[in-house]
Amino acid sequence: MRIKQSLAYWCLNGTEWEWDIDRICRTAVELGFASVELAPPGLWPHIAGYGLQNALASNGMPDPVFARGLNNPKHHEEIFARTSEMIEQCADAGVPNVIAFTGYKWRDVDDPEGGEISQAEGAESTIRGLRELGRLASRKNVTVVLEQLNTRDDSHPMKGHPGYQGDDIDYCAEIVRQVDSAHVKLLFDVYHVAIMNGDVIRRVRRYAKWIGHVHVAGVPGRGELEAQEVHYPAVMRALVDAGYEGYVGQEFIPTVDPARGLAEAIRLCDAR
Repeated sequence: MRIKQSLAYWCLNGTEWEWDIDRICRTAVELGFASVELAPPGLWPHIAGYGLQNALASNGMPDPVFARGLNNPKHHEEIFARTSEMIEQCADAGVPNVIAFTGYKWRDVDDPEGGEISQAEGAESTIRGLRELGRLASRKNVTVVLEQLNTRDDSHPMKGHPGYQGDDIDYCAEIVRQVDSAHVKLLFDVYHVAIMNGDVIRRVRRYAKWIGHVHVAGVPGRGELEAQEVHYPAVMRALVDAGYEGYVGQEFIPTVDPARGLAEAIRLCDAR
């Protein structure tokens, strides 16, 4: 297997499937996953006990973790405190990546009518915030990965995120480029990129040097990978050809037996 694959904890535990950590880890081991990611820190020793890695940690913010982001300076103090604590835990546990978000575009995330942060202002604040997080992460050999999210799908709170400022992969990539840190990269989520931008393989090639983690899911709907519009074998080959050596996280919400969908997904993303 030329791609290291990871299984996203929340897709099986925080959805209708309600799988516990043991079932998730057993399934990961049986199917050949290398990692279980985005689990709460209290479960990290459990994951390690199955011989699995943990490729990606949350930012430590309250749910929804992507709402109060780096684009608004009034959230910086809280984000720095919570994410720096997460970085410390990641360093101790050998977790390579911590997620980061631009946040919603509204000045008050609870009041969309109260005015918006401009794209330029949001980028400036996010760059400043990521530089600070990058300094913290570099001391611990951890990488902060900024995720783009789609704003088009309003059918489900975890399928799309209307109001999120960083909904353009080119916008997010430019922020990461300007931060200019080996410890700040992109979380390239193929599902979100395909919905908002398209031209996925060209963007994989363009931004390869800044990609620190990858997520995949079926487009549209965030379901399984077997019956949807993205040709994942070609995307995985493009990642390998571009020299990507990180993890690919299976972050889809199963609509049928999860083990069956995951088995198909790991095959499609094998990139042999």
